[in-house]
Amino acid sequence: MSLRNATPWCPECEWGLDRYEPDRRRPEMGWRWVDRRLFRAAYRLTDRQYAALLGRPVGRGGWGGARVVLVLAAVVLAAAVSVMLGYGVYLIAYHFPSWRIVPGAALVLLALGLWPRLGRMDRDARRVRRDQAPTLFRLIDEVARAVGAPAPQVVEVDSEFNAAASAVGLRRRRVLRLGLPLWAVLPAQQRVALIGHELGHFVNGDARRGPVTQIPLTTLGRLADLLRPSPGRRYGRPVAEVGAALANVLMAGVHSVVLAGHVALVWVCMRDSQRAEYLADELAARAAGSPAAGLLADTLVMSDSMLMVARREARKGVAASGWLEAADTLRAEVVPRLAGMRQLSVRDEVSLFAAHPPTGLRARMIESRPSRSAAVTLTAADSERIDQELAKAYDLARRDLAAV
Repeated sequence: MSLRNATPWCPECEWGLDRYEPDRRRPEMGWRWVDRRLFRAAYRLTDRQYAALLGRPVGRGGWGGARVVLVLAAVVLAAAVSVMLGYGVYLIAYHFPSWRIVPGAALVLLALGLWPRLGRMDRDARRVRRDQAPTLFRLIDEVARAVGAPAPQVVEVDSEFNAAASAVGLRRRRVLRLGLPLWAVLPAQQRVALIGHELGHFVNGDARRGPVTQIPLTTLGRLADLLRPSPGRRYGRPVAEVGAALANVLMAGVHSVVLAGHVALVWVCMRDSQRAEYLADELAARAAGSPAAGLLADTLVMSDSMLMVARREARKGVAASGWLEAADTLRAEVVPRLAGMRQLSVRDEVSLFAAHPPTGLRARMIESRPSRSAAVTLTAADSERIDQELAKAYDLARRDLAAV
């Protein structure tokens, strides 16, 4: 995260930090005046939640307002999609064949497009087996016990500067995915914190991750995309042009209603998701110790620069085991600017659609709590052994990064 071109603010009182800078952000709704208001609302909500949790235990959620709203919305949407599917089949079968086949098929296709999805295993993912990386799996098992979470059933690696944990499918198979560029630039104890944070997602009570509660978010999101008007297409005939214009007006109205419902649900549930992220950070501190968890958050604050370092080393042909030295050099250089980067992350990362709190607030939240000692310690020798176990996957990641 660069401090260049950012409008200055007061580092002591943070006056001016809530300035909306569209050139530093991706558009969210596409209309700048709407995006500005959404930014203001997200900033206030994020700041309010941070203040409410500061110095207090972060609960595991439970049946709060967000979960109740999501469950009710899921029931309504699932019922609507089921009725749509049933009525479409009825129209197709009634006096078959007849003109009713056309609207019936349209309803069936729409229902299938909106049918709730629970995720699926990525067949192209690079899976790591226990016999291939016994040291890595031993570390994962130790961290799982330390944070009170079930161990993942599948471990995957990829070439992204990221990490993730999720449960997919009807059987809710637990998947841990480690992005090797991120893994490679982390010192040993920060690796423990990363695994602790990700496994924390299995027990932190995030309302949007449940098999039922995720239905309205994904369904309304897909429906809003399907109903998005597509102006600009020319038909060549006045009657067709008028018909297309009327259809676009109708679609725009329906799209706005659906999009407003989607935004409202996001507004409700993303606060709970951010609470769950703070709890996952607490679990990371329990596993790796508070210093390592805080340093991991700072690594994520400078993630853009870290990724550039990984790409530079990959293009130079440096093995992934050498990326950590370059990353440590960057960490030392950034220290004088780190406080400003933490603060700027709040301006750049707040969003109604963000499941994570700004990384700078996450680092500050960890520091504000009583310091924890590490429950799991990863030695430098074991960390190097894990890198050796992942050597083939590292080579593929290095090629992917060098090709970007």
